[in-house]
Amino acid sequence: MLRTALRNVLAHKARLMMTVLAVMLGVAFVAGTLVFTDTLGNAFKNQSAKGYDKIAVVVESPPEDNLSDETLKKIQGAPQVDRATGRVEGFAGVADQDGKLIGNGWANAGGNFAPGKDGKDADYDFTQGNGPAKADEIALDKETAKKGEYQVGDTVRVATNGPVKEYTLTGVFTTEDGAVNAGGSLVLFDTAVAQQLYLKPGQFETIKVTAKDGASDSAVLSAVQPLLPKDSIAETGTQLADEEADMIKREMNGMSMMLLSFAGIALFVGIFLIANTFTMLVAQRTRELALMRAVGASRRQVKRSVILEALLVGVIASAVGFVLGLGLAVGLRSLVGSFGAKIPNGPLVISPAAILAALAVGVVVTVLAAWLPARRAAKIPPVAAMSSVHAVASAKSLLVRNVIGALLTAGGAGLIAAGAGTSDGTTGRYMIASGAFLALIGVIVLIPQLSRPLIALVRPLLHGVFGVAGKLAGQNAVRNPRRTGATASALAIGLTLVTGLTVIGVTVGQAIDKSTTDNIRADYLVTMANGEPLDASAVTALRKAKGLEAISPRQNASFELKGSHTSVSGIDPKGVQEVFKLKTVSGSLNTLADGQLAITDKVAEKKDLKAGDRIPVTFEHDGKKTEQTLTVGAVFAENEMVASYLLDAKVIAPFEEKPTIPEVWVKMAGGETKANEQALVDALGDNPAMSVMDKQDIRNLFGGMINTMLNIMYGLLAMALIIAVLGVVNTLAMSVFERQQEIGMLRAIGLDRRRVKRMIRLEAVVISLFGAVIGIALGAFLGWAIGETFRESIPGYELVLPWARIGIFLLLAGVVGVLAAMWPARSAARLNMLTAIKTE
Repeated sequence: MLRTALRNVLAHKARLMMTVLAVMLGVAFVAGTLVFTDTLGNAFKNQSAKGYDKIAVVVESPPEDNLSDETLKKIQGAPQVDRATGRVEGFAGVADQDGKLIGNGWANAGGNFAPGKDGKDADYDFTQGNGPAKADEIALDKETAKKGEYQVGDTVRVATNGPVKEYTLTGVFTTEDGAVNAGGSLVLFDTAVAQQLYLKPGQFETIKVTAKDGASDSAVLSAVQPLLPKDSIAETGTQLADEEADMIKREMNGMSMMLLSFAGIALFVGIFLIANTFTMLVAQRTRELALMRAVGASRRQVKRSVILEALLVGVIASAVGFVLGLGLAVGLRSLVGSFGAKIPNGPLVISPAAILAALAVGVVVTVLAAWLPARRAAKIPPVAAMSSVHAVASAKSLLVRNVIGALLTAGGAGLIAAGAGTSDGTTGRYMIASGAFLALIGVIVLIPQLSRPLIALVRPLLHGVFGVAGKLAGQNAVRNPRRTGATASALAIGLTLVTGLTVIGVTVGQAIDKSTTDNIRADYLVTMANGEPLDASAVTALRKAKGLEAISPRQNASFELKGSHTSVSGIDPKGVQEVFKLKTVSGSLNTLADGQLAITDKVAEKKDLKAGDRIPVTFEHDGKKTEQTLTVGAVFAENEMVASYLLDAKVIAPFEEKPTIPEVWVKMAGGETKANEQALVDALGDNPAMSVMDKQDIRNLFGGMINTMLNIMYGLLAMALIIAVLGVVNTLAMSVFERQQEIGMLRAIGLDRRRVKRMIRLEAVVISLFGAVIGIALGAFLGWAIGETFRESIPGYELVLPWARIGIFLLLAGVVGVLAAMWPARSAARLNMLTAIKTE
């Protein structure tokens, strides 16, 4: 039986090629993901360990305070300590030659140059010049200097959270700092300057301690701890390296699980292709298998023979797929680097677990997919060797299949509907996920039964438009419903996921876009590029902008109301109504200028408040609580762009040491123009760290992430759709092979080559569109259900069916059918009539 299995694999190389490709792609995705995450995790772990290699102890400041210069000197005087270095960190953005920010904002960092007695800072290796020693000097990391085309001696514009300043570049250094590796930048200031910018003179955030020769990390830790202020944290470098390694591992696990889930989808789709292939191979070998039974082979031996063929195919495909996966891992590493993130150098990590997992997945999936065809092969009676007629499914087996499919589909649909209607969004999404799995399996079981009535709807159109070729294509598409169903299932799964994601993404995106358009009057939004609060000086500068019509900064604050912590936004009473569309329900928003409070209608209903009510609140500042009574001056309709409580910023000012202003909304005379935008940029001192966004930028800010995620998902799901295309190609190729005699007869009675090709192409298009329609319908249903679970958290949420994109999906499905039919159609048209007629 082993020799028979080997002979059959070699005899059907072309027919098994599609199966090999499907398994190979799925395994490549699994292997690439495992190797990529292992490589990335190992590289970052080594980098982390390298960063703490010479560090014995790291001291972190208490939560509400900083480490003093006095504490630093005490640590430096400890007997086991060789060196103690105080560190200061904060935001620093570097402008390029065009005044644009270098880096991505959130990873642009500033720090202090802390030289030892030798004049060097052990954390940085200078390739040019040296560290800053004066207030107007800085040093840059090598990548930032290269991007900005800066040389030692050049003047560099640097922005922190305050106004932009100019510095002289004294040196360029290399570093393994996390900010630089994340695609950002690192600016080193003189220590006194860094303290002035980020903390207070004589203060540090952390102190890094190195040990004298012979002193252990634990001994240094024991010596340092008694010298530290209360609530400060001290850990050894080894402990911190291990903690960072664990954090990296957790982050890599999240990425790995996401990528592996898409690999699982690809392999799940591949199961249908594999099962279809072996089903057709078994059907074509009915006589052969029956003769084997007739000459003494047992059912177990026949079944074992087919499974052995699948095992051989799985091993070969998995081995090739693993090699491709290594290439994919290298490609993913380069792709991450192309987005600006610097991946630490390190070898490609190929762990035994990754090898075994990838190979096991490929082999197990192939064998499982072939099990049912093998079982059918074992049931072929010896008498079948006397006939060329393939055994057909019994009425009983079809009835059982349809009943099971109907029950699974109904149960899944019920769970999905119940999940959409539940009040707990998280529970609802779990229910929908379970229901989606059941419904998908049920539809897959039912799909052969669905093929006849659905395809029957388009058969008159095929006949009317394409004549005999169209009529034959429609008949061929439903001749073997199981084969058609299995082929269409692969496309249906892929398009279910794609359509579901698209419905959710488009609906959420439109709701966000609508809330942006309907709720703001402002022309521009000003924020810091790193997401940190703006300095109050930025608001003062904007008020002087040429053409300014209205301005309202949004200041974050809080007070205690009825025993609960409540967030409130400090605003400009004059400008808030000019930059936002606020609909008054009762009272007057003009009372904001009198120090009164404005609340949303939802808050008024929940707290049982109305205009004119007086409510006691408690402000807290420097540990002291101050009670005040505020009057509710206005109730306004909820607006997603503002907080539920609004108060004049002047009322909040006495209780805030430094205002926290995340954003400023601006309205300009003449609306959005290049001149007005430039006026704001000029008012801010051409600060590269401050972002001036127009209305389209604001829409992109809130909705752009949705489109980005959708594009990533489309790219990852492309693997499943590629395998689905292979399934269509495989089915048509097998179909042409089985119908050689029939095609030869059609050619003999006058069907020319052109119409033979058209017949095969139309058959492929019909099958592809059938799968697409099923997938789109199920995907739209899932998209609606998932959307219902977070409807309440997204104001203005209304289901949107993206008909244009659905039309594109259908068009692409048709194109898939045409492309998949190219080789089978060409093979069918080139058949020799006489040879084909004689084929059994």
